[in-house]
Amino acid sequence: MALTNQDVALDVRYRAHSSQVAVIRQAVGDIASEFGAGEDVLLQIKLAVSEAATNAVVHAYRDRATEEAGDLRVVVRLSFDGLLAVHVQDFGIGLIPRTDSLGMGLGLCLMAHETECFEIRKRPTGGTEVILRFRL
Repeated sequence: MALTNQDVALDVRYRAHSSQVAVIRQAVGDIASEFGAGEDVLLQIKLAVSEAATNAVVHAYRDRATEEAGDLRVVVRLSFDGLLAVHVQDFGIGLIPRTDSLGMGLGLCLMAHETECFEIRKRPTGGTEVILRFRL
């Protein structure tokens, strides 16, 4: 069955662990391919999704021990405007600046560069949602 606008093509929870980033990237890439993403767009999608998932793994549950880290929820759909929308949600501590981060803070710039547009939202029930949109 072909997917149509607003059909949810993927809605899966993953453990917030670094080993799951590649699994998430592959799952979203497979869906994007089904929707007709070309190689260049597919590379952009995989890069931005990897960054969003990695950010959630590294930052969302930093108040807990690794074995107590929560989940990430990934939802993918084709929106009415023809954009592929990828939602990466966590249920962690939310958007709190890190003073101890060794990273250069380039992840958000990378996501902005690789997407048609993206949003970062505070979830009303706690945590953060990153929405990445790609023109196929």
